[in-house]
Amino acid sequence: MEVRTPPQQTVPRKQLDELTILYQFSNTMLSTIRLNKLTHLILTALTSRTTGIFERAMLFLRNEKSGMLQGMLGITRDTAEGLKVVGGDDALSSRWDMDDDAIVHQRESAFSKHVRSTRIEAGADCTIMRRVVREHRLYALGEDGCQVCESCDFIQRLGITAFAVAPLVARDKALGIIVVDNPVSNKLIGRDDLHFLQLIANQAGMAVENSMLYNRIEEAHSNLRDARERLVHGERLAAIGEMAANLAHELKNPLVTIGGFAGRLVKGLASDSREHQYADTIVKEIGRLERMLADILGFSRKPTICYSNCDVGDILEDCFASCATTLEDHGVTLARSFEDGPWPTLGDAYQLKQVFLNIMLNACEAMSDGGSLHVSLRKVSLDKKCILVSIRDSGGGIPADMLPRIFTPFFTTKPHGTGLGLAIVNRILQNHGGSIEARNEGSGAVFTVILQQAETP
Repeated sequence: MEVRTPPQQTVPRKQLDELTILYQFSNTMLSTIRLNKLTHLILTALTSRTTGIFERAMLFLRNEKSGMLQGMLGITRDTAEGLKVVGGDDALSSRWDMDDDAIVHQRESAFSKHVRSTRIEAGADCTIMRRVVREHRLYALGEDGCQVCESCDFIQRLGITAFAVAPLVARDKALGIIVVDNPVSNKLIGRDDLHFLQLIANQAGMAVENSMLYNRIEEAHSNLRDARERLVHGERLAAIGEMAANLAHELKNPLVTIGGFAGRLVKGLASDSREHQYADTIVKEIGRLERMLADILGFSRKPTICYSNCDVGDILEDCFASCATTLEDHGVTLARSFEDGPWPTLGDAYQLKQVFLNIMLNACEAMSDGGSLHVSLRKVSLDKKCILVSIRDSGGGIPADMLPRIFTPFFTTKPHGTGLGLAIVNRILQNHGGSIEARNEGSGAVFTVILQQAETP
């Protein structure tokens, strides 16, 4: 009895080619985590002459905050060069790759730039967007008798005729869309092409999401590393600051002794002698060092605020009395314009006096050859009821490039300053819930202090 073996069924060549492409595409999606390179590989695989599927491909990724689809890349068959097979002739292990020059060439093409300048409203009531973005289904022109609307006017702007749109979906969320067409040959997109596009889009969606997640992890890691470096740097600065404060405290006592003895020498020496000049120089430099150490200690020490009801007008009057001699020595005339009081605020009167006195003395130094100082006091309504103090001088103003930095610690325009005076002023006002700003006006500078007005019983 003759035994016949059944004839072996052969797989059509077209199906083998498609399976080979799918294997290579799958391997390619696993070969890189770089989102930029990944998008180029996806669209080039769809348009390359090697695969011969479509003549153009466009990628749009969704911005979750704005709900817009942002054009990312557009590739035509003419710019799809550079796709090379690596890993041997075995389709199970081979994949595609591109070098950086080919990627740059594609990205800088006129069509790619046109795509990148395109935005699509993903949330609009549009047949295409509703089906692809919301329902996560592939769309081919003509299925629903769609008429081009305002939401998908990119079809006309990009010169698209017969086309298909596939969603990029991962974990039931639309990441973007891929648009393909054949503008040169006007070849219709058949069912096999749509099925193939859907398979590739499914793999591409998962690959794009993995790349995005990896980039977010890399960004988070970078932020954590930067934060750690800032913390370490902050700890070092804190240690240096503590050491400087301790050193300033230890130096203050011997400086007081040196200054005291130098002062006695000044009184006991003839005013026209060289020794008197030397001793006088010592006294002045000791005074400068004492002020510098006082600023450093004041800035490094955690402030203790004794809150009480005080009147801003009374504090300003006390400042006028304290700096009257300095104003006279510099030839500065004082003018004031106070609205009807009272001007109650809750704060530390001693520290607030330090704020206004520092600003006035700085103004006097800026007007060494004389000038005018105008202080105004009024009530304003901002978010809350506030008290506004404006101190304007005629000392020539502050250089525009230095104006944004004058409240920064250790920044100074004086040759012998510490740069801590205005920084301390700013911190005192912040602790009081107030603010300060500076600007140039006319022939001088204007400092504006805002304090919260206390409720009067």
